[in-house]
Amino acid sequence: MATGRRAGVWYPRWFWPAFAVPGMVWLLVLFLLPFYVVLSIAFGAVDPLFRTPVPVWNPVQWNPFQFQLLFERIFGHGGFLGPSFLRTFAFVAAASALCLLVAYPVAYFVTRYAGPRKGLLLVLLLAPFWVSYMMRMLAWVNLLESDGLVNRALVGVGLLGEPFPWLAGQPVTVTLGLVYGYIPYMVLALFAGLDRIDQRLLEAARDLGASRRRTFLLVTLPLSRQAILAGLVVTALPMFGDYFTNDLLSGSPRTSMVGNLVNDAISSPGQGGQAAALVLVLMVLLLAPMLAYVRTTGRAAREAGR
Repeated sequence: MATGRRAGVWYPRWFWPAFAVPGMVWLLVLFLLPFYVVLSIAFGAVDPLFRTPVPVWNPVQWNPFQFQLLFERIFGHGGFLGPSFLRTFAFVAAASALCLLVAYPVAYFVTRYAGPRKGLLLVLLLAPFWVSYMMRMLAWVNLLESDGLVNRALVGVGLLGEPFPWLAGQPVTVTLGLVYGYIPYMVLALFAGLDRIDQRLLEAARDLGASRRRTFLLVTLPLSRQAILAGLVVTALPMFGDYFTNDLLSGSPRTSMVGNLVNDAISSPGQGGQAAALVLVLMVLLLAPMLAYVRTTGRAAREAGR
């Protein structure tokens, strides 16, 4: 039997790779198989009687007609689904940028100045998000109504002359709702990255004459680049599939996102194949930034190991 030597102990060659087996099985059962089901439905057929999707498991028998029709509805001349895709990317980009702007100072303060209260502050920051997502969004609905606390406060201080229709299909409301719903992921990712920065590097920069501002720009910010990328990924990806925030805070076709298109297609008879195809289109569009993130992370890991 082939063996390898590790710290003076002989192990079979398969010993260390075997630790990856549970993760590979998990990935196979919970990602690859469901993904194949989505493919089979997207390229499948529709039951003519009950209008339910009929998956076709044999790839040779897949029918690309529905997929081609969907592409024409999105990217073709007069495609009516294209604005929802553009709107989704705009909302996610704006919400992710706001999450970063809000979460970075918070994570920086907790890691640098909280001292022994670091864990307590982190728990207090995340405690409100242990409440159900639906309950938190419903609380936003109450706050943003015409006679809600937000409008009364803004009118009371003279910033608005009359109540603003926050819940009447306003893009800013959807964007702020996404920020509120997903900002904990950004805080955790940034906190984990900033907390791993060696403080001796910051002290060395200060000893060499760098000001606090230059130390932050030349040392802290570059060293936290991977944490920023990780925070953007874990924050933006669930936003692309979100539909609940838009339904509660807007419910208007003017702010519909891809998640709303998928949800509407699933709820409509005979549209299950279109819902699966929409998921695949979104995955293809997100593949490029995901590959860029993996490449950047791998390059950073190789540079760190030199």
